[in-house]
Amino acid sequence: MTENQQHGLQQWHGTTILSVRRNGKVVVIGDGQVSMGNTVMKPNARKVRQLHDGSVIGGFAGATADAFTLFERLEAKLERHNGQLMRAAVELAKDWRTDKYLEALMIVADKDVTLILTGNGDVLEPIEGIAAIGSGGNFALSAARALKDYEKDAEKLARKSMQIAAELCVFTNDQVTIETLDSDT
Repeated sequence: MTENQQHGLQQWHGTTILSVRRNGKVVVIGDGQVSMGNTVMKPNARKVRQLHDGSVIGGFAGATADAFTLFERLEAKLERHNGQLMRAAVELAKDWRTDKYLEALMIVADKDVTLILTGNGDVLEPIEGIAAIGSGGNFALSAARALKDYEKDAEKLARKSMQIAAELCVFTNDQVTIETLDSDT
């Protein structure tokens, strides 16, 4: 068992998702590579999408079918809780904990908050408005944190950080999908 598995954190191979919140914008960006072992199966998958009539954006790392199931469940929770992302995320995390068959991590954001959701029941709000998941997540996160004092535009910062992650992580490519929202923070 790896150290990450011992602590309940899973390391996904085959994707990088990054969210950056800066100067009135929040961005979620994801690479397009789908890998099976050491083989690239698809270079242009869309792992980032809009939810709840465009008021929430999110990205996933993990099994595709599981991610779509989780997005559908989050949509239902958002409907039930009038678009309140924090409340919907907590309710999803409580349900997800009991369904150990769904293997994925998610980043979701609205105009107020960015969250990382896990199957362990975690609803984590990142520091400084920057969050990343997936096999290249630590590369993207490190790049974004290093560049944040030099790049004020959220989308430019996210794109440059993903470019760096794609150069370092063999499971991440430079064919990205990006969604942006206006932010209150």
